[in-house]
Amino acid sequence: MYIDKTTLYDLSVFHTQDDSSLFYLIDYTTTAEGKMELMQLLHQPLNRIEEILAVQRILSIIKLKISNWPTEITNGTLLVIEKFFDDNPDPIPENISNIQAVSYKWIHPRDYSLILFSMKQLFLLIKGYQKIHQFFDESALPQQLDEILNQSKKILAIHAVQELLKKEHFDELNKRDILFFGRLFHIDLVAEIRVLIKLYGKLDAWYAMAKANIALNLKNPVFTDAATQIKADSLRHLLLPNAVSYNIAMNKESNFIFLTGANMAGKSTLIKAVGLAVYMAHIGMGVPAASMELSLFEGLLSNINISDNITKGESYFFNEVKRIKETIEKINDGRNWLVLIDELFKGTNIQDAMKCSTAVIRGLIKINHSLFILSTHLYEIGEELKDLPTIDFKYFETMLKENELFFSYQLKDGISQDRMGYLILKKEGVTTLLENLGK
Repeated sequence: MYIDKTTLYDLSVFHTQDDSSLFYLIDYTTTAEGKMELMQLLHQPLNRIEEILAVQRILSIIKLKISNWPTEITNGTLLVIEKFFDDNPDPIPENISNIQAVSYKWIHPRDYSLILFSMKQLFLLIKGYQKIHQFFDESALPQQLDEILNQSKKILAIHAVQELLKKEHFDELNKRDILFFGRLFHIDLVAEIRVLIKLYGKLDAWYAMAKANIALNLKNPVFTDAATQIKADSLRHLLLPNAVSYNIAMNKESNFIFLTGANMAGKSTLIKAVGLAVYMAHIGMGVPAASMELSLFEGLLSNINISDNITKGESYFFNEVKRIKETIEKINDGRNWLVLIDELFKGTNIQDAMKCSTAVIRGLIKINHSLFILSTHLYEIGEELKDLPTIDFKYFETMLKENELFFSYQLKDGISQDRMGYLILKKEGVTTLLENLGK
């Protein structure tokens, strides 16, 4: 699924305030390799249902037995091994004897200590992989996982590695064993061990995603062969504590949600919740909903956090126009897109904004192979759009109870009539401050 940097930022997949990002929330990786692999997976949502279902299956296998996940391989283990490969200990005889081993330790104490410490980590890596193969010991594994296991099994099948695996504990290795295997791994098997390290990054990333599915109570979405659609029950915004849930349904017959409501009523939250859930579904993860059915989307674009560019002399409005233009050029390709637009054309006067917004909505809704959610304060243009057969008018209600604003955060059918701006200004005491200026 196509997704650009702007959309990744808008949905807080990655964020400058890292603890406010999806990546931060699901990063249960235990190694730097795993962290890099997870980041790469998040940059590349999948574009085939078969690929998505394969990842779902891998995560389900891990989730089922996650308490048995091998703990031998840690970030420290991999760092020590990489450092060992970069070091240059004094040469070790190819067929070292017990006497030569004692002599080597006495003559080269620093190098022997380095090899001893590094071999402990290499032993853990090999034993960890042995347990990984046992962990996934079942038939009909997804191809991507099967290929990783087959690659690692071939490396563990090397005769010398098999000899090492015969040892139950590292303490069973004598000085000669330590130097013999140390030379073997430092000279003859560097490429193979680096392959194991690289492969573990992918396994570690899947482990993190599976653990996040459990920790965040995520449910696997169901992909359908039906035309463009989203149907979610009790969908919530994953990054918000105590988030209110929504029910939402969109399809070709109702492909455009025109969303209204006062500031703070929940419009942006809903848009981001839908976008984030669809995105997560396309990387093979569970979603924050009781249930979700959706079609495969080939692209996800947002127009949420637009900014001006002072260095280029570009105004906020100009950048809004550029983003809409880029969006139209991309989605006019016959493929399924989800497009999220929050408060379009804030950078111009209300008359211009109404005229521009109406033109954009009437144009976009013609693309019936895509779904659109657009929020706006421009309630007035809703009446002009009621002739559009596939538009769905939704709003968030705001009430004033005993001079306090109350937000239900529940979607309702229709167009909001709330005018709360002045009430909020008054409630916060701004009008009183203004009245008292100059006194």
